[in-house]
Amino acid sequence: MSELVSYQCEDGVALLTLCNGKANAISPDVIAAFNSALDRAEQDTAVVIITGQPGMLSGGYDLKVMLSSPENAIALVAKGSALARRMLAHPYPIIVACPGHAVAKGAFLLLSADYRIGVEGPFTIGLNEVRIGMTMHLVGIALARDRLRKSAFQRAVINAEMFNPQTAMDAGFLDEVVPAESLMTAANAMAQQLKKINLRAHGRTKLKVRKELLEALDRSIELDKSTGLA
Repeated sequence: MSELVSYQCEDGVALLTLCNGKANAISPDVIAAFNSALDRAEQDTAVVIITGQPGMLSGGYDLKVMLSSPENAIALVAKGSALARRMLAHPYPIIVACPGHAVAKGAFLLLSADYRIGVEGPFTIGLNEVRIGMTMHLVGIALARDRLRKSAFQRAVINAEMFNPQTAMDAGFLDEVVPAESLMTAANAMAQQLKKINLRAHGRTKLKVRKELLEALDRSIELDKSTGLA
């Protein structure tokens, strides 16, 4: 497994840890490693926990790639959108243990999971695309519209409002906030709880619940490729 996404599996729980520099930037190589890790977790029939480094889940897409050319930026966002769709349809539960900041694609990782735990502290969570001059892509709009609370959706997407962990929970980015030292204990406790459900029923129900969202993402992925990110 690539060191960009480490993989450990024990007793039916797979831990995927992102490790790509200070910001845990999401690059094409990170996405490839992420997909390989999800393949392995599926083979292991494991509940998945995704985490990052202390203080950082991810600061978003790799800016070196995003700024290299419009074509490279569109291709990277398309791969990231496909990863989000895959997470939403993954047959087994996915927990994100967010150890700090989660910005742009980092926040979309939260919106693509089944349960999200954040930590107390001076951390920022949100969608900063409009702040940095990027028109929000259609996949991002569809995902945020479905997963965020109605009261927070337009503030997050159109106004690029950024949240602290507590307000991020209120907005719908997180389900729970715990002290930093309790993050992995809480994530493992939730994984053990989710192991007790019928995983086949979980996967089939997930697809029914998210049918309209997944179909919207399929359409949006193709439209984003053709219309770009301007």
